[in-house]
Order: sequence, then structure tokens, then C-alpha cells
Amino acid sequence: MTAPAPTTQRQRRDRVPAVLVLEDGRTFRGQAYGAIGETFGEAVFNTGMSGYQETLTDPSYHRQVVAMTAPQIGNTGWNDQDDESRRIWVAGFIVRDPARVASNWRSRRSLDEELVNQGVVGISGIDTRALTRHLRERGAMRCGIFSGPALADDTALLARVQQSPEMKGADLCPEVATTEAYVVPAVGEKRFTVAALDLGIKAMTPQRMAERGIEVHVLPANSTLEDIYAVDPDGVFFSNGPGDPATADHQVAVAQGVLERRTPFFGICFGNQILGRALGFGTYKLKYGHRGINQPVQDRTTGKVEVTAHNHGFAVNAPLDKVSDTPFGRVEVSHVCLNDDVVEGLQALDVPAFSVQYHPEAAAGPHDAAYLFDRFVELMRGDDKNSVELMEGQRA
Repeated sequence: MTAPAPTTQRQRRDRVPAVLVLEDGRTFRGQAYGAIGETFGEAVFNTGMSGYQETLTDPSYHRQVVAMTAPQIGNTGWNDQDDESRRIWVAGFIVRDPARVASNWRSRRSLDEELVNQGVVGISGIDTRALTRHLRERGAMRCGIFSGPALADDTALLARVQQSPEMKGADLCPEVATTEAYVVPAVGEKRFTVAALDLGIKAMTPQRMAERGIEVHVLPANSTLEDIYAVDPDGVFFSNGPGDPATADHQVAVAQGVLERRTPFFGICFGNQILGRALGFGTYKLKYGHRGINQPVQDRTTGKVEVTAHNHGFAVNAPLDKVSDTPFGRVEVSHVCLNDDVVEGLQALDVPAFSVQYHPEAAAGPHDAAYLFDRFVELMRGDDKNSVELMEGQRA
């Protein structure tokens, strides 16, 4: 008679009940996935079919509980090459059908094991399609995942969720940014020096610049204008990051100083929102945000439609139908989301500055927007050219 197979740690967690409690009182019951315990954050959904490792290690997801809309997650396990930062940043993880076997030549352990190793509480076995529809109708909201000893009466759990902090008004980029400056050297011949303000930067971003001959000085989020110009930059870059851009008054003031000096400026995601505020536009919270690697955006300067990687819950409030007058000259919306007309990029016409709301470094894909790093190079190469001359050349 064949002896029964030993019970694995994963199988033991399969038997631990878990519950997801949303701020509005709706609950979803499933099984523990990853660490057992409790966690709180903003419930959001990611529409990517792949790239879960890059999603989990993206600092922009700090204090968010991420639901993957793709039904099966974990197929390729976890490797030691694709992390976008030093740790997992999501507050919690929601999947429908965890892969039982990790199958990839680079895999070193399962996704479930890595979640346990880093103490990330998750839930599996719930209807993620129903959850996604609920969040689309009601909007992103606070939630909690509870499993094992953390389980209690639903009313008590709901009260705890409703006492947790909201994302609106959250100042989070200092919590994820580097505390010490470091340098990513240029690949091959050095052509330019860029000061990159780390607001939650992904590792692939300075790598994409380094591949273009840029020496990148990555600086803490609270760096001053003097800190930036101490590296004698040819350009200044503001990265992605978590939280509410309305809290980033220091970074907005620094960006205004860069614009006053007419140093070429490029911002992505949180950096786009900061540039928007620096130019005098407002920002606002989206109902459920854009998260995934399949978001259609039109580059209005070329007419080209790109499939792009997004992770943002806030947006810039700028007019789509006209060129705006700002304290730094004329500005136009350069990119727009084709799903909902959200501003996805800004182009200054009288100072050398532009930004996009999405991720041109595209880890884990797609690569439609990689040209934006080349556009930054062209801006730095232009010397006394201003950005309107550059953009007119690109339109032609």
C-alpha cells in the first residue's frame, strides 16, 4: 500500500479560512494565501495577465491590497532577477486560483513561499471578477484581509477596516524612497548626467536611462534643489511613487526651481502629477484608477496609440481641448487615455519639460513607450533648444 504524500505548508494554508472585508461592508470568503494574519490597505485591481513579481515589488503599490484580475497567478514562481525594489510593497494580495506548481527555468521558489517569507497576507479562492466589478461600480476603497487567529465577527472586522487610514491625503513617498543617494553608472560611454528624485522609483527606470549613456544619480525624496544641482545634472527626473500628490508640496517647489533654471525635466507617474502641480494644475483621485500593462494611450504629438503599463489612482486636472497658459509658459496635454480621457502626459512648450502618467520602463512590458527615454535624451542634447522646437521637429 502506498503511503500518503506528506502534507505541504501550502496545503496546510489551503485549509486556513480567510475573509476579505471591504469598507462598504461587502465580504468575500476564501483561503489564506501567503502569510496568515491581518492586513489593511486600499483595495485595487490590476488587469495585467503577467508581471505579478514586478507588481508586488513596485513601491507605488505601498499600502494597497492588490487583486489580480487574471484568474491564475503564480505559474512562473519567483526569481531573483525581476524585483523592482528591495522588497514587496503591496499591503495584501488577492488571487482567484493560485498555481499549484511553479514552472520556469529562472524560478527559485513559489510565489506563495515568497509572500510568506516577506510576511505579506493574502487570500485566494474568491471570485475576483465579482470583486473587480464591485470596485469599478463603487470605487477603490479601504479593506482588510483576515485569516487564522485574526478572524472575528464580521461587524468587528468591518469596524477595524473603517478605522484604517485612507489613501487620500496620504504622504507615502518618503516611506519608500532611498535614504542615501546612489549612482547607476552609464552603460558604455557616458553622455549625460541625470539627477533622479526617488519618490518610489522602480529599478528598471534608471537602467533604461543607463542603457542610453546616462549616469543616474538617484536622490532621496526630500532632496533640495541644492542637492540636485550638486551633481551638475544635464537633466532632472522625477519618478513614480505612492500616495496623494496633494501632499507633495516640497517636491512641487523643487520642480518649480528646476523649471525656473530651464534644466530639461522628465517625470513619470507621481512625477507627472508633481509637474502638473508645479505648472499650476490641480490633481484629483480617480474612482478606481488605472493598474495593469494593457492600457491604451494616444500620444497626441504623433497620433500614435500605445499599449502601456499603468499604476495610478490620482490624475492631473488639465484641459484637453486647448493649450494652457501657466507661470512657466504654454503647456499642452500630450497624452490621453483612450478608455476614459484621463490626462496621461504633459508637454511644456516654452521650457524643456515633459511628463507621462504611465511607466515607459515597461517592466514587465509592453515596450511601446520606451521612446520617451529617447525623447529625454533629445531634450538634453538640445542645449539651448526649447521643448517647443523639439516637439515641432517630432511632429514633422
